[in-house]
Amino acid sequence: MKEIELSAGTIAYEDTGGDGPVVVLLHGLMMDASLWDGAVAALSAGHRCLAPTLPLGAHLHAMRADADLSLLGAARLVAEFLDRLDLRDVTLVGNDTGGALVQLLIGEGGGDRADRVGRVVLVSCEAFDNYPARVTGRTLALAGRLPPRLFGLFMQQMRLRAVRRLPIAFGWLTDRGDAATRRWTRPVMTRPGIRRDAVRTLRAAAADARRLAEAAGALRSFDRPALVVWAAGDRVMPPEHGRRLAALLPQGRLAEIADSRTLVPLDQPERLALAIREFVPARHR
Repeated sequence: MKEIELSAGTIAYEDTGGDGPVVVLLHGLMMDASLWDGAVAALSAGHRCLAPTLPLGAHLHAMRADADLSLLGAARLVAEFLDRLDLRDVTLVGNDTGGALVQLLIGEGGGDRADRVGRVVLVSCEAFDNYPARVTGRTLALAGRLPPRLFGLFMQQMRLRAVRRLPIAFGWLTDRGDAATRRWTRPVMTRPGIRRDAVRTLRAAAADARRLAEAAGALRSFDRPALVVWAAGDRVMPPEHGRRLAALLPQGRLAEIADSRTLVPLDQPERLALAIREFVPARHR
């Protein structure tokens, strides 16, 4: 893991290096960059893959007291990350809430820095009026109204696999990723600073929902290659939203992946990597 100091605080990130096409991969709420481990392993031979762990509840370092920890603030932090590392012609990939960040960034959230994005991949993600996403996200947002200490006590339930597998937790998000979800919930259970950050993000949900709904209009002006990848039977992110996103993006196209829940990078990492490789071929020497 590398680290970079940004305006909100210290961000850890994975960087495979190399001179292949740059792919930046964004995770969702209560997750970290390890969401992408399987996909990165399949992509890294021909692509430079970067996966930041954003301050969305499973991060390593507490953010500054004055940091904007809304989703729009996180989208701006991603734009700053691209700028500071001087990444150009980036393929920006987002799954779950990470896809919402992509939409916000290519709208107003990225400012001039959004020009660094050459193409986007939206993978089973929050969009339109689906934030927080259905029962899973809405339960989390309600818990975020608790004081940080009580939120931490609420999250202690996630120590139990049976609770993690419930629809109100991660049960509808992944079939195969329980080890990852157990790891992701540990920071808010054990670290007061991370709990405070998570609560600040969750309490911005109402304003973020409005911003995300408005961001859909900006997609029509993103006239660059766009791929929408959706879990065919997704119960949290409606498949209809995938079709709508692909239709809104001027160069959008849709691919569906079977036998997966929302977290396609956990359930079908090789199929997802193949879709990204076909969309962004490695450069031939």
